[in-house]
Amino acid sequence: MTIPGAVAAEGVDEGVAAHYGDPLREQRLLTEEVAVVDRGNRGVLAVPGPDRLTWLHSLLTQHVERLPAWRGTEALLLSPHGHIENHVLIADDGETTWLDTEPGRAGELLAFLEKMRFMLRVDPAEVTDRWSVLSVLGPRSGEVLPALAEWQVAALPSGGWVRRNPWGADLLVPRDQAQQVAQGLGVPFAGVAAYEAVRVAARRPRLGFETDHRTIVQEPEWVASAVHLEKGCYRGQETVARVHNLGRPPRRMVLLHLDGVSDDLPAHGDPVEADGRAVGFVGTAIRHYELGPIALALVKRNVLDDAVLQIGETRAAID
Repeated sequence: MTIPGAVAAEGVDEGVAAHYGDPLREQRLLTEEVAVVDRGNRGVLAVPGPDRLTWLHSLLTQHVERLPAWRGTEALLLSPHGHIENHVLIADDGETTWLDTEPGRAGELLAFLEKMRFMLRVDPAEVTDRWSVLSVLGPRSGEVLPALAEWQVAALPSGGWVRRNPWGADLLVPRDQAQQVAQGLGVPFAGVAAYEAVRVAARRPRLGFETDHRTIVQEPEWVASAVHLEKGCYRGQETVARVHNLGRPPRRMVLLHLDGVSDDLPAHGDPVEADGRAVGFVGTAIRHYELGPIALALVKRNVLDDAVLQIGETRAAID
């Protein structure tokens, strides 16, 4: 989209706006009012076919076999050893299941799904070039998109879909109409930097940031929203069940308050240390309009809540 004042994001979120000139004000809008965020860099897959839900049910951590039309949810794809490989948001319109995932990950997700088709009546395809994600967030989002139940999916006049999320709603819209739809909502724009600040403050993990190649579902607390614990027969399920029953994940995600002594925020992957030894790594660090410099980190389970942590020159405390 081409919106006046937009400053382009870099890195993983390249391709959308980082902010529109005032990222702290944009955070406040998302927290206290309402704004729309262009998340058109997310990858989108369409999965039509009569076997789509039973097929996805056998592959993902979520119970989607009897997912009603016009409903949505989220799920994880795990390795055989239970490590998180992908995180997807899901919507179904009665004929096609729509999956959207982190920027740059749709191709690998599609490659995996293609290998698992066998003789089933499914036809997964990447449609990122034709479909785009917008997010309407904030306590006033219900005024923009009224009468939507939690995770409900509803049709848009543009031919796209609305899917509820914990803060508001995600809109999946035709890419060539994304700007028209976004401007037609009549609310301010906020960039992905503001979205990330709100996400971190809410302690919501992001794949590839609060995860690494060893992360299991209990560590970033995805169990409640993306895992169905009474469902079996998916790849990695044994690890999920074992850790759930024992209650001892090796690491946990924490929110850190940073002392702000350095002008530079810690970078993703920077080691978190306690008493001179590494106990974890930084996921996402950001400046919050109200909380100041904060970060999500994955640390060892035995790190005490009152531990004094160090990230380079920065001191950190667990919230």
